[in-house]
Amino acid sequence: MGRRIIAAIGIAAATAASAPIAAAPVAKVRVVNCGSQDCLLVRGHRASPNAAIRINDHPVEAQGRHTWQVRLPIDTVRDWSAPFARTLSVAVIESPATARAEAVRLPVGLLSQNLELASLVVHPN
Repeated sequence: MGRRIIAAIGIAAATAASAPIAAAPVAKVRVVNCGSQDCLLVRGHRASPNAAIRINDHPVEAQGRHTWQVRLPIDTVRDWSAPFARTLSVAVIESPATARAEAVRLPVGLLSQNLELASLVVHPN
């Protein structure tokens, strides 16, 4: 009986060790001020400081080693994205065989059009 319990614990430990750990998100974004304009600050982690970073399929020069960041003017993000996009494709390419890509959520309304309203009517529920 004791051997069965020990064997079961060993199997459970081996299974847990081989199970993939939930990967951290590829990147996070937020709007920051870049002098006279607003920029999108994209931050992430990479295993190798030599890993390439691509945003919406455009190679970008990232600052930092394992923790990297890229500042992109909002106009550049708008040019690289579909109209009214809600996500940004961020890829970390460690080698040609290993690449992690993810759709990263943009701040709400970032790529929407600015509309000037003459009036706004709000009805209570």
